[in-house]
Amino acid sequence: MTSTSCCDRLERLYRRRLMRGGRLRYDQRVIVLVEVRGEQRDWDEAERAFEQRGWPVVTAFARGEGPSRGVLRGAVSSRLYSVEVRFFGARNRRTERAAAWQVQKLARVARLEMYARRCDLVDRDREQLTGWQAHTVDHRPPRVPAPRPLTLPAILRRAAAVSRARMLERRGYRDTGMVVTGTASEARRLSRMNLPGGSAPGVPVDVRPLHGRERSHIVPRREEDGWQRGFRIVAWLFAMAFCAAVARQHSGVWVWVWAGIAVLCFAGGARVAYGLFAVGGRVGSLLVCGVAAGIFLALASGVGAEDGRGWTPVEMLSAFAVIATAGGIWLLVRQWTSGEWLAWAAPLVFTAAASFVVASGSVLHALYAADLGVTPDDLDVPGIWQAAAAAKLLLLLSYALFVPALWGIAKHVHAPFVSPVERLGVPLYVCTQLAVVLMCALGALDSAREAVQDFRTAAVRKTAPPSYFGVDPEWMCVEPTVSAAKLGSQGGVLKPEHPYLSFGAAGGTVSLWDEPAGRALQMPAEQVRLVPATDGRARCAFSYARVSKDG
Repeated sequence: MTSTSCCDRLERLYRRRLMRGGRLRYDQRVIVLVEVRGEQRDWDEAERAFEQRGWPVVTAFARGEGPSRGVLRGAVSSRLYSVEVRFFGARNRRTERAAAWQVQKLARVARLEMYARRCDLVDRDREQLTGWQAHTVDHRPPRVPAPRPLTLPAILRRAAAVSRARMLERRGYRDTGMVVTGTASEARRLSRMNLPGGSAPGVPVDVRPLHGRERSHIVPRREEDGWQRGFRIVAWLFAMAFCAAVARQHSGVWVWVWAGIAVLCFAGGARVAYGLFAVGGRVGSLLVCGVAAGIFLALASGVGAEDGRGWTPVEMLSAFAVIATAGGIWLLVRQWTSGEWLAWAAPLVFTAAASFVVASGSVLHALYAADLGVTPDDLDVPGIWQAAAAAKLLLLLSYALFVPALWGIAKHVHAPFVSPVERLGVPLYVCTQLAVVLMCALGALDSAREAVQDFRTAAVRKTAPPSYFGVDPEWMCVEPTVSAAKLGSQGGVLKPEHPYLSFGAAGGTVSLWDEPAGRALQMPAEQVRLVPATDGRARCAFSYARVSKDG
């Protein structure tokens, strides 16, 4: 197979794939010189693998021929492909390595002897061109020879006419609707050019910037590069505000230590801001950085707040965790196509979430009841509070998303430990995820354990215990309606002269908390009558003799 016929066939296959509606999404393009060793069937398999991945083949030739003549020794069993590898991720100094990892992954999946011999990044970062609006110039005062000698009224009339013309231009009253982009000289020439398929402007035109004034001495960086520098400035200023918040929580020498770190963080942000533009704009960038730093510090210190309370370090870390989690999860799911979402991802997420909410509605209540020696059915929790407990549990378990979010961020920046050819990456992820899920489960256990501890403390102090997701224990005087011999109590002996903490009646059973015994006491609801008590120190007026007499 000749190199020309090979490239033609691959190009036809690629075009046919695009015509079928396949839309390939990617962030980076890297030209990789791929060497495939083997025989003709191995080369055909590699070409099919390139086509399935959506990697166009620029050219193909035998090793030692074409561009590799005099560079590599000729080999009959090797063929070189110049492939445009397309993949997701950021553009940084590891992007070329990431392209080599993609080739290694394909070689492992396709079971081919394939090597990435050279990787060159294709720069796709877009230049930020200034936008211009074309306008007519026939309203400007004509250029006539000034009278000799110059008089003050003539000069003032001329200046007023020019100012009025410029004001009309800046206000947009003389715009033609034409928009061009480029430098000032390019925009002016483009506005006066004969457009192919159109016509030349019918009247003389000039251009004005769409936004503000044109500053020819300032040259912005390319779009992606500018965004990355802007994110780094925000990160430095956020770290500065965090260090300032930590300094407010300390005293003594630690205040100066954290304040010094905050100053260093501001210096780092100012250094990035100094180079925010390729040429010029340094003073304005430093001024904007200083204003942003002042806003961050004002928010962190609580300036302007009613209570004067600023951000705490825990609140700032929580905010960072939420933002990082949302961003990392987005970096993961953005690689999924809409078809994949509709086909399996969305139904799977919905089914898992719905079943988990239904199943977890009483998990916290079950943990709460288990520590008190009762069952969730004995608590008789309304459905709305079960849903609230499920939401609380989901909130606790949502911290488990932090690990896949960090995984998504690491994959986006092409971290070596998450490369597709790293065999320890998946076990590391699984172990880390299990550890975080275990910590989230411990958090759920702590939530129920703290509620039970508060309940026991209130029972000892004879005060009203706090509620826990619809569980509202109350002090009650329990008056049996049957004799002591007929009272079917479980877990202890009822002492009607003392009030008990009651969980209410559920399923025909009244559940009480016996503080001296430290366990739950249960009895049939039809055999007792509950009378509210003021607190645990009240005395209940009751006599078994009266029950026997009435019976």
